[in-house]
Amino acid sequence: MLLGIEQLRELGEGVFRNVGVPEETAACIVRALIDAELDGIPSHGFSRIPFYADQAASGKVRGDAVPSVTRPAPSCVVVDAGCGFAFPALDKALEAAMEQADAQGVSFFAVRRSHHCGVLGRYAEAAARRGMASLLFSNTPAAMAPWNGRAAVFGTNPLAFGCPRKDRDPLIVDMSLSKVARGKIMAARQRGERIPEGWALDERGEPTTDPEAALKGTMVPAGDAKGAALALAVEILAAAIPGANYGFQASSFFTPEGPAPAIGQSGILIRPDVVNPDFATHVETLFAAMTAQEGVRLPGERRFALRARHREQGVELHDALYKDLAQRAARDGR
Repeated sequence: MLLGIEQLRELGEGVFRNVGVPEETAACIVRALIDAELDGIPSHGFSRIPFYADQAASGKVRGDAVPSVTRPAPSCVVVDAGCGFAFPALDKALEAAMEQADAQGVSFFAVRRSHHCGVLGRYAEAAARRGMASLLFSNTPAAMAPWNGRAAVFGTNPLAFGCPRKDRDPLIVDMSLSKVARGKIMAARQRGERIPEGWALDERGEPTTDPEAALKGTMVPAGDAKGAALALAVEILAAAIPGANYGFQASSFFTPEGPAPAIGQSGILIRPDVVNPDFATHVETLFAAMTAQEGVRLPGERRFALRARHREQGVELHDALYKDLAQRAARDGR
């Protein structure tokens, strides 16, 4: 099903309206999910809506939560998401942190009692377009074992880096610390497809191409032992410092039962021009050395190209997903 941005907005907001999510929060969530679809990341786009909506309906995520913001130090922001959706909390955290970075040159934000944050690079891009370099982190419910372990302790624990560029789209690095994002396995299960070998292990620690078995097992870390070590670092930065649940304490993003996941996010924002007034020119020397080689492209370029194409041509939703969302959105009779 091919849909334009306005059609996507009406569809998504209609679903959240029918489970009691306030209009402003619903609009905030749907904006983030549309951005994911435009950027060619459907695993973090509208495929998440059924799970979000079911959790809002059950109360596992508080659709009416209002994030609270405190500033315990001149360059530190703390946001309590109140066991609500992550998107309103991250919007507030980022805006407050950018204000502090403008004033101080650097800032750190921490979000606790949060939920799935979608495409983390979205926030790195927003900071970069304000002239700030950033490094952002989120932990997630346990899906990955420590190296040489069998039981999941860490989540896929994404991180994102953003770098501003003068008069150009920023450089954006956005990755989970598993070989692939767990949402890709969820999407494969929704479509009834197999997954490539090497993405995940089953409950016995054996490689599997069955998405159902993969979701009951563990994800394979990117870079093997190095990826597992980085997942530990993200767990500390995104959960221990904010005071959020660790991955092994957090409930699933995909089921309506149980307590709130209450995971965390954090980020470091830096104004590079404060340290180096010539930063904008200096960093382009590095990028030029990279792109002088045939076939090399900078991280983020693909998403910007897809965004432009999807804005013009529309976004395709899988027929089964569209039918499900349309039924959910129509329950109020509109």
